[in-house]
Amino acid sequence: MNILRCLLAPLLCVGLLVPADAAPWVAGLHHMTLDDPVDARPMQALAFYPAHGTPRSLRIDGYPVDVAEEAPVASGQFPLLVLSHGNTGSPLALHYLATSLARQGFVVVAVVHPGDNARDHSRLGTLSNLYGRPLQVSAAISAARVDALLGPYLNDGKVGVIGYSAGGETALILSGARPDLDRLRKYCLERPNDADACKTHGVLIADRNELAPQADPRVGAVMLMAPLSLMFGRHALAGVKVPALIYSGDSDQLVAVDRNAEALARKLPVTPDYRLLAGAGHFVFMARCDEEQHARMPVLCKDAEGVDRRHIHHSLQRDTAAFFSQTLGAPAYAGRSGATAAPRQ
Repeated sequence: MNILRCLLAPLLCVGLLVPADAAPWVAGLHHMTLDDPVDARPMQALAFYPAHGTPRSLRIDGYPVDVAEEAPVASGQFPLLVLSHGNTGSPLALHYLATSLARQGFVVVAVVHPGDNARDHSRLGTLSNLYGRPLQVSAAISAARVDALLGPYLNDGKVGVIGYSAGGETALILSGARPDLDRLRKYCLERPNDADACKTHGVLIADRNELAPQADPRVGAVMLMAPLSLMFGRHALAGVKVPALIYSGDSDQLVAVDRNAEALARKLPVTPDYRLLAGAGHFVFMARCDEEQHARMPVLCKDAEGVDRRHIHHSLQRDTAAFFSQTLGAPAYAGRSGATAAPRQ
């Protein structure tokens, strides 16, 4: 790739800014506990970061992950990303993306949303979940900034948010969107058979009426996969002024593409980079399954004929790192040419 092409297509060339040997790291794993801003009870988060150490294979939430637990953080100043998983899901479903980003110089904090995760569904369909999820991500940003292990190595720039499925809705609220609850009600009257969006028939349980959508000015970019976004019309999205990278499968069997990702891409004030994946379903963004997972959850593991989940994941890993490097600033590697920043004290 020549210099002229880089000038014309900078997103493709971010990886050229740092030599290939500038990131000889493994993915570290740091366990965090913080207070849920909804009810002050403990909530968990997993932080993946560039580390020095020897990774070992762990099985967490049923997912095999190669990480170096609580290993020393690599020297440098790194952008912070926060990951929001889907309804009743686990951030470990996106471990391939989080660990890849960590090896490329990002710190990725993955929240386990209380009341809406693989082990606890108690807040599903409630206002406290819709408005609490963004508050939980904001709390994770604040906690990472002061964390004894991670804090000294985070740069002072804006934060990126990665959202999958309902996590996309969370990311949009954080970046300035305001849900229109009436849009959900009307959608469910029109499509009552949408089992995912209309579990409560389009009316969310008003368990915490005092809660409201709260944007976080620290958010500077969002990357969304199969985003649930049907509650956002053009007016509801008017406050979203950050760049977005959006992926969706054109055969999504869970989140209707026409009323979610495609409509979102048309209505965002800042035109996003929208990638529609031919033949891909909703679960193509989840980590590839091993034999045990194929036996336990085959629907989440099987893709349509001709869809290569491994290839899609490789593209996600590469393009997400390039997107956040361009929008937030590339990781700064201490001791490397052109990157002399030292950790904050």
